[in-house]
Amino acid sequence: MGIETFVMVEISIKSYDDVNLTDGLFVVGLHEDVDYPNYLEKINSIGLNEKTISLITNANKNAKKFGKNLLFLVKGERDEYLRILLVGLGKQDELDSNRIRQIGGIISLKAKELFAHNIIISNFYKNTVDNVQSIVEGLSLSLYEFNKYKDISEDKSNFYDLCNISIISEDLHTELEEIVKKTLIIAQSVFYARDLANSPPNHLNPAQLATSAISLEETNKVKVKVLDKYQMENLGLNGIVSVGKGSENPPKLIILEYNQGISGEKPVLLVGKAVTFDTGGISIKPSDKMDEMKFDKSGGCTVLGIIKALSMLQLPINVVGIVPSVENMPSSSSYRPGDILKMYNGKTVEVLNTDAEGRLILDDALSYGVEHYSPKCIIDFATLTGACIIALGSNVAGIVGNNDDLIQKIVRSSMASGEKIWQLPLFDEYLELIKSNVANIKNIGGRTGGAITAAAFLSHFVNELPWAHIDIAGTAWTQDGTIEKSYNPKGATGFGIRTTVKMLEQNLL
Repeated sequence: MGIETFVMVEISIKSYDDVNLTDGLFVVGLHEDVDYPNYLEKINSIGLNEKTISLITNANKNAKKFGKNLLFLVKGERDEYLRILLVGLGKQDELDSNRIRQIGGIISLKAKELFAHNIIISNFYKNTVDNVQSIVEGLSLSLYEFNKYKDISEDKSNFYDLCNISIISEDLHTELEEIVKKTLIIAQSVFYARDLANSPPNHLNPAQLATSAISLEETNKVKVKVLDKYQMENLGLNGIVSVGKGSENPPKLIILEYNQGISGEKPVLLVGKAVTFDTGGISIKPSDKMDEMKFDKSGGCTVLGIIKALSMLQLPINVVGIVPSVENMPSSSSYRPGDILKMYNGKTVEVLNTDAEGRLILDDALSYGVEHYSPKCIIDFATLTGACIIALGSNVAGIVGNNDDLIQKIVRSSMASGEKIWQLPLFDEYLELIKSNVANIKNIGGRTGGAITAAAFLSHFVNELPWAHIDIAGTAWTQDGTIEKSYNPKGATGFGIRTTVKMLEQNLL
């Protein structure tokens, strides 16, 4: 699976003088607590008469509630018919960047329903950089579909490459156009990660994921190295090798280097769990919803999406991505409860549950990255524990680490991206829960505090470097309890890419 060229909508910044309302669907946003917003004066000068504007402003108040929409078909000044989509913005003081992102998605989905290829969005919000980025994220991310295994009619597929969106702005054209360009690149990287995560296990095993990673070298900004099972055995990466022993699809360790920063500057290390399918191994999972375990590779897909975005944006930074990839299957060759493994950094681990496999492959990847790259900080992404979903639900990721400064930078970036992340504590008591009687540590710490004890386990492999672990078990795909968002279609979400790229772009680490 190589790099795919995703068909993205064309989005541009225009003034009112550059658009013709008869060309497409004209979008007007109205607050439920504002009778006549100032921007309607400008609309009046480009083809909408007072009668039409009065019809819009006097629409049912329910249509102005946040997220609602109402379609008008009205006659213009020259007897031509105009299609106007009224979008409810709710209360004026509640319209933040997260709501604007949601509105962007609602507009695109409604346009798709109407098969409206040309969309003109009126200036119904303040055109700050953050607001424009948010609406472009909503407009683009909402149009993602995983159709690879469906028969799609030609007419429907043409919607995407024919769709053209004009965002009205009276100023900051050059700056806003650059923001649109960057945002669409990041959206394309999210699409790439979603496609990988959504792919079924019979079409994306560790070797195929590695092939996709290698294709990122086509940008000439990324170097990729893949270690196979025998190389990992020789190096002592026994956690990765052991978890992958039960499958006929051998494990891979995927290493990506993006070095576009200052020569010799320590890199940021990103590590992502990529279990292409997780049965639980000998400690097999219940059959209910086991199909969703194709998403257990989402952390690794996030890392690949971030690296893709960095290479396309050509950010001046040094980043290393490490993705341990396995298939966790039960067989006569599987690793077992009761096994004791010697990890890459020399620590021994008592295996009490083979379904706690993610931490075993992450540990080897973390310690390998620490030894070979001496990073300035580490962030790992993993669909690690159901306990995190119990603690925080399906709409918030958990973050645990050893450096509050790093954690708070990530959390602040997540607030801007709308990808909610909440810090969980890492007290010494949690470290006590993973001590083993027969090895240095054990791979589960009991039923209580499971998301934190999993992170406590990982902390043994970062060599006290600044580190943050992000548990995306609840947010990596839409599942029970997921709040519907217009820009997150069913399936994989690509959670963490926008947050991390924004942080790296602002050089916050």
